[in-house]
Amino acid sequence: MHRKGEDIRNLSVDELEEVFSGLGEPAYRARQMFMWLNNKNVSEFGLMSDLPKQLIAKLERRYYIGSLDCLETKKATDGTVKLLWSLNDGHLIESVLIPHNIRKTLCLSTQVGCKFGCPFCVSGSRGFVRNLSVSEIVGQVLGVSKTLDVKITNIVMMGIGEPLDNFDQVARAIKVMNHPEGLQIGARRITLSTCGLVPGILKLSQLGLQIELSVSLHAANDQLRDQLIPANRKYPLSHLLSAIETYSLRTGRKVTLEYALIKDVNDSTEAAVELGDMAKHLKAKVNLISCNPNQSTEYKGTCFERVQYFMNIVTSRGAEVTIRHTRGERILAACGQLAIDRKERQPDSRLRNDEKKAG
Repeated sequence: MHRKGEDIRNLSVDELEEVFSGLGEPAYRARQMFMWLNNKNVSEFGLMSDLPKQLIAKLERRYYIGSLDCLETKKATDGTVKLLWSLNDGHLIESVLIPHNIRKTLCLSTQVGCKFGCPFCVSGSRGFVRNLSVSEIVGQVLGVSKTLDVKITNIVMMGIGEPLDNFDQVARAIKVMNHPEGLQIGARRITLSTCGLVPGILKLSQLGLQIELSVSLHAANDQLRDQLIPANRKYPLSHLLSAIETYSLRTGRKVTLEYALIKDVNDSTEAAVELGDMAKHLKAKVNLISCNPNQSTEYKGTCFERVQYFMNIVTSRGAEVTIRHTRGERILAACGQLAIDRKERQPDSRLRNDEKKAG
């Protein structure tokens, strides 16, 4: 259902200052509002106790406070929780909470659907619909905090969509999450993952934020990467590697090369040598994961023994390598598995364990 007015959660502190200036209010009101919206996670103007009632009445005539409607939560045996959100216009997105000791990582979506069509990932299987707004991106963090009563410590933009294809809204959302009067999440605890959109990487390097950048590489030569990452046909490896080097130089941060190992596709000895040499040249970290299964592709993940063999070769070339263990696979919450199937979704706010469902 569409709501009247403008979503005030889309506004930055500077934009809020302009709003309050236009209403004849002092600039400090903007920071009060920003903190109520993002730090205190308030969704009603009337709860903002330090704002005058006359001001609240003016705001309510022009704005609303955007929030996401949680239709369903699913919990895996490993503690991973997948949440289904309904947006203001009825479109659906998913995000995933990945708890590990005191760390609470939230995997965010940045678009409704995805236009890049990587064949081993189902997130783009139903096509691209639209970009998410600042309010809808940040709203996933705020929504999880309220729904699950948890404080998010880390953000990974690895959900549905390509973050750099929605650059402006994503950049603004990052600033809200990082702001000392916003969500107060440190820049180095925010990771953005891209399939390799070179212009976006270069723009990101100029933001002045030391966020972590992950590149979904999955192949270290153009012939194979053209098959696995269609964006490589427009931004081949020579351009991508140059952009990665620029990002590292400008931010002082090591870039992570994400590599999903697919059985008999990109897990050969030669592929490991290529990846290791590339990572060493870039001074980049390598993150290996076995490709997660899903119903929309014939690709199969590499067995763990082969993953270890592959890792040993990459390491022997002088690269820093870690293996990422799959979380939430049984509830289709793992990397490459997020996709909305509306025919199977029924509004349900109850938290359910996947083992109960399986039983």
